[in-house]
Amino acid sequence: MKILVINGPNLNLLGEREPEVYGRRTYAELVDFIRAAAAERGAEAEIRQTNHEGQIVDWIQECRGGFDALVINAAAYTHTSVAIHDAIRAARMRTVEVHLSDPKSREDFRRRSFIEPVAEKTCSGRGFESYADAIRHLTGGEEGSL
Repeated sequence: MKILVINGPNLNLLGEREPEVYGRRTYAELVDFIRAAAAERGAEAEIRQTNHEGQIVDWIQECRGGFDALVINAAAYTHTSVAIHDAIRAARMRTVEVHLSDPKSREDFRRRSFIEPVAEKTCSGRGFESYADAIRHLTGGEEGSL
């Protein structure tokens, strides 16, 4: 199974940005973690990060036919982007929404997700493990307690 993992804005600042919320591990450590989690399940993960909404839309459109599934942490765009919602809907591929923190337990504006209605599952609140949960779900394994 080939999985495209898209990470949105500010995730490149992991370890520096609000470590009390997102942890002290870096984005490079997250990439290594995701690759290892995928390999453990016999899957391959291609991992991309951008701060630009249009780039995320382009990548979702490009993944049709080249990937079996999508894992997306749209970060702040989760709460604002109809364009990303529409791109996921148009791609018609298995999609899991991921968040390091639990948006539903944070500020009111973070509680609405435009991704959730077009994803088959949301994995959140478990830091890096949220990505492993998403990969296990997509590859038919058991997720951790959510």
